[in-house]
Amino acid sequence: MHRSRINGILIDCNTDDIDAAAHFWAEALGRPVDPDHPGTRGNYRMLATPEGEISVQIQRVEHDSRIHLDIETDDIPAEVERLQKLGATIDKQMERWVVMRAPSGHRFCVVRVQRDGFSKDAISWA
Repeated sequence: MHRSRINGILIDCNTDDIDAAAHFWAEALGRPVDPDHPGTRGNYRMLATPEGEISVQIQRVEHDSRIHLDIETDDIPAEVERLQKLGATIDKQMERWVVMRAPSGHRFCVVRVQRDGFSKDAISWA
C-alpha cells in the first residue's frame, strides 16, 4: 500500500528574470514570494502556502511556458505504476522525481512527500 495527493501547482516560466515572473504570480494569486522556503533557490521561487492549501512554485525552464501539477507520494515507483495502469506514460526519469504524461497529453510530476499534513490528507492505494 502507498499514499499520494496533489502537492502543488508549478508555473513553468521561459524567462530570463525568474524574480519578475515570481512577483507577477505572487501579486496575481495574493501569495507573497517566500524567500526563506527551502524550495526558493536557483531557478525556483516558492509562494507562501496557507495552511492546508497546495503549494505554488514558480520555476525557470527552457521549454515553453506552461503550468503543471506535482503529485507527492510516499512510494514513487508504486505511484508511477498506478498511474501507468491508468494510461499515463513516463516522459523522463529524473534523479528524485518522474515526469509523466497523462493520456490527454498533459505533463505532470510524481515527487517525494514535500508538504506538511501528508499522513492526514493523502489517499491510500492498495
